[in-house]
Amino acid sequence: MIKTGVTRFLTGITTTGTPHLGNYVGAIRPAVQASRRAGTENFYFLADYHALIKCDEPSRIQRSTMEIAACWIAAGLDPQQVFFYRQSDIPGVAELTWLLTCVTGKGVLNRAHAYKAAVDKNAAAGSDPDTGVSAGLFMYPVLMAADILMFKAHKIPVGHDQVQHIEMARDMAQSFNHLYGEHFVLPEAAVDESVAMLPGLDGRKMSKSYDNIIALFAPPEQIRKQIAGIVTDSRAPGEPKEVEGSALFQIYRAFASPEETAALRQAYADGIGWGDAKQLLFERIDREVAPMRARYRSLVDDPAELERILQAGAQKARARATPFLAQLRQAVGLRKLSDPGASPALAKALRTELPSFKQYRETDGKFYFKLVDARGKLMLQSAPFDSARAAGQTIAGLRQSSPPPGDFVAIGTLAPGVAAADVVTALQTLADAD
Repeated sequence: MIKTGVTRFLTGITTTGTPHLGNYVGAIRPAVQASRRAGTENFYFLADYHALIKCDEPSRIQRSTMEIAACWIAAGLDPQQVFFYRQSDIPGVAELTWLLTCVTGKGVLNRAHAYKAAVDKNAAAGSDPDTGVSAGLFMYPVLMAADILMFKAHKIPVGHDQVQHIEMARDMAQSFNHLYGEHFVLPEAAVDESVAMLPGLDGRKMSKSYDNIIALFAPPEQIRKQIAGIVTDSRAPGEPKEVEGSALFQIYRAFASPEETAALRQAYADGIGWGDAKQLLFERIDREVAPMRARYRSLVDDPAELERILQAGAQKARARATPFLAQLRQAVGLRKLSDPGASPALAKALRTELPSFKQYRETDGKFYFKLVDARGKLMLQSAPFDSARAAGQTIAGLRQSSPPPGDFVAIGTLAPGVAAADVVTALQTLADAD
């Protein structure tokens, strides 16, 4: 049963690589800390369906799934307190992807950043726009929306580059809700500006694509060697050094206490040698990582235990997903022929018991909503909003307390023959039903 009064957070981790320090500082550590917040439910899944879009090496996907699962648990994620599962162990996600595909306009998917980038790259090369573009890449936003909407997640922690996908998931949820009734929660992107983005060995963002990473759970000597490769300037020992723009200093600060950071800042000013600074960085990282490394190694060496943990998490997640998917199947008409819901008259009566809000996006890129009465007749048409969130907040405000009749002019336009008092009555009916 879905708990009411809690905020649900959901995070997916694609299983195509081995975690590095940038992943740990930017995603794993803050997510583990967030999982312990009171009043929340937290979902963490290994996105192996998504991995198939990027990788066609089965052994690599299997190995990455094991390493990433072990990494999250070693970093402190408690599978007993959260939903921790493998995406492919929730078969309803694939079915929900199809249900959402059927209500999603191709034009929406044409605007996805990853697809547009591939098309633009082909255009620059003089190739066919869709050369090398799989349907999986094109449909990626729908699969991501299914991951989110299946568990009625409220908040999705993402970087700025992923915000568009959350907005697209909202669009799909709104389209489905408009056609079949209010089933999906509209998710919101949660961008944490305070989360550190770690530089790599060359000063650019730490990324496997740049081959500039420091491994998270590699043997200590390998980490020491990688740290030795951090690019520094030519200032000799004894010469004051700048912390601004120093990748070494930024990495140290991501692990150190304020007091330790201040001490290294002073050491820079006093002319610490780069070799000594790198040794300090190695020691500080190893102090945090070494205990986790031991736990990580024990898990990787016992894949049966990891599998047991993932299967237990999948069972808990399916207890949420399976009954909800059954409701969605019922809503769209995938029913037994003997089901009374198959009666068009009954279905119509069930849909029109109450006034309702219909939220949607137009081709102008703006967001709108309309209030319709119990028979589906338009009562109030909203003015345009720049974001789905702004439209949703206005709807929430209307459901909580009706404005004075004169204020409806600022919100939108009353339908012909509809008085402001009629809208107030409809809103009160909704409030009484909540």
